[in-house]
Amino acid sequence: MKPAAAAAGLTLTVVLLATGVAVAPQAVADSNPPPSAGDPTPTAPVRIDPTSPDLQLPEGSTLAPPKVLDIVSVTDQSSVAASQPEQRQETSNSTVTYALQSEVVFTRDSATLSPSATSRIQAIAADINTRHVTSPIRVFGFTDDLGSSEHGAALSKQRAQAVYQVLATALSSAGDSSHTFQVRGYGEDYPIADNSSETGRRQNRRVEITFTPPAA
Repeated sequence: MKPAAAAAGLTLTVVLLATGVAVAPQAVADSNPPPSAGDPTPTAPVRIDPTSPDLQLPEGSTLAPPKVLDIVSVTDQSSVAASQPEQRQETSNSTVTYALQSEVVFTRDSATLSPSATSRIQAIAADINTRHVTSPIRVFGFTDDLGSSEHGAALSKQRAQAVYQVLATALSSAGDSSHTFQVRGYGEDYPIADNSSETGRRQNRRVEITFTPPAA
């Protein structure tokens, strides 16, 4: 797996490059899959009669348990095209995720942050601070499937750690050092696009910052 540049998409976990500034929050490894891999959904508000002839179910078939799908709003910040967003924000009923494209946030095939990365992460930290988030903030790194899986796993973790450091420092500088973080690299797992094309691989190379705002 050869992760070629910076993570595609902002997830709500920000890493701030601090010069001599101690970061109070402590990152912890997270053994759970990213939020896109199965967060709980609300209970369905509408009852459906499984015996209704209007459903036209094949004989012997049954309905799956009802559930309400999250309503997701997606906002892209792209300098090239909608298919190549530099940063993406996804807001659902329960979570906010910023996905940062690796090519924009990091130098090629490394975990060194680009000159513009810090300001992007600081902006995410400002949003987290404004929303008064108290739940754990997840910073997850992902790569494409080029190169070895070992390399991808290591690089994605290093990138997630770099973003976490900047994010935690920014939040601490804003007077909020009480956050907890879950930081993990998933390598080529959980792709969001087809790895058979460079367009898809670019989208898969990303760092996501995810958090849950307090209930209104």
